[in-house]
Amino acid sequence: MPIKRLTAQQRCCLIRLPKLATSAKVIMSLHLNAKTVRRFSFIGFLVAAIFAAPFARANPYLAKPGEAPVTVYVATCAVTGGFIQLYAALDQNLFEKYGIAIKHVVIRGGTNINLAALGADEVQFLYCAADSTLPGMAVGRDAILVASPLVGLPYVIIARKEIRTVQDLKGKSIGVGSVAGLPYRLLRIFVKKFGLNDTQIRPVGGSQPERYNAMMQGVIDSGPFTPPMDARGKKDGFNLIYHMNDLGLPAIYSSLHTNAKSLRERRQTVQRFVAALAEAVAFVENNPEKAKASVAKILRVNDEEALQSSYDAYAKKHVNRRLIVPLDAVADSVEVARDAGAKVSKKANEIVDNSFAENLQKSGFLKELWGGKLPN
Repeated sequence: MPIKRLTAQQRCCLIRLPKLATSAKVIMSLHLNAKTVRRFSFIGFLVAAIFAAPFARANPYLAKPGEAPVTVYVATCAVTGGFIQLYAALDQNLFEKYGIAIKHVVIRGGTNINLAALGADEVQFLYCAADSTLPGMAVGRDAILVASPLVGLPYVIIARKEIRTVQDLKGKSIGVGSVAGLPYRLLRIFVKKFGLNDTQIRPVGGSQPERYNAMMQGVIDSGPFTPPMDARGKKDGFNLIYHMNDLGLPAIYSSLHTNAKSLRERRQTVQRFVAALAEAVAFVENNPEKAKASVAKILRVNDEEALQSSYDAYAKKHVNRRLIVPLDAVADSVEVARDAGAKVSKKANEIVDNSFAENLQKSGFLKELWGGKLPN
């Protein structure tokens, strides 16, 4: 039967059958008559209804058929394995089915520049370590935390070969990017805790790889680094002498920020972005090789040990599957900023909006995403 003689309903049914409607010859070989087509149509509808209905109820955040995508800009404040969930979401096009067309940019130069871009609505989302942005947010910057895929402190102190213990740092130097960032604040707490009064915290600028090279050349004796730099340090014979997470400080790492305009005018997009990020967390955990490949592409690293180090830290040890921003950690960061002399004008609950992450649980989305169980 020539394809042009089929009714619209019959042709629609054939489209649902993969590769069967590509030629009239294939269709004729199947001897499809109107009755057969109607049977296929009914079965197809029944199967689709069985499988699609529960998913649709559990995931109300997907874009509707024919809906035009919303284009937004998301900035990352660094290039790091700690953004593995976002990198995987971008690489796997997870945002597309949520009706979001993502334009990704990297803004270097510090968190203040990133927060300024967010406040000016040059970017609608910022993905950055919250503990580095919170001091600026506490003094009135236009930024709101809406999800935290990673919590805790992934920094480790790596030192030259002759430095084997924390006490060996006495009289030595610890290199850091600047006095404005999270690592500097952590180091001040660290040296005080261990009585390293004559240890110099030395701002040397540059990226983590650049500071690592400075350590190799003897310019600095040690420094705080995040995975996968620890794997490189082990290979080079350096010593990992302290995990900063052992300081026991409430801390928030990779987090999603948005601005007041997005909360007013783009709430659906914010909600969908958070849902896509939650799916990315599950994807990374369930697909380690693909997730590591996404990091390798961004970091331009092919060392398996380095990639595994990033994965272990950011997909396992520090992952926060429910995305809820911990208010105690936010409040602590606000007080740290106040103690440092900042003119704090906002409380913790004024710079956090957990409603989007909470909706994922209320709607049943999280339970469906994790196979019928709410994640820890």
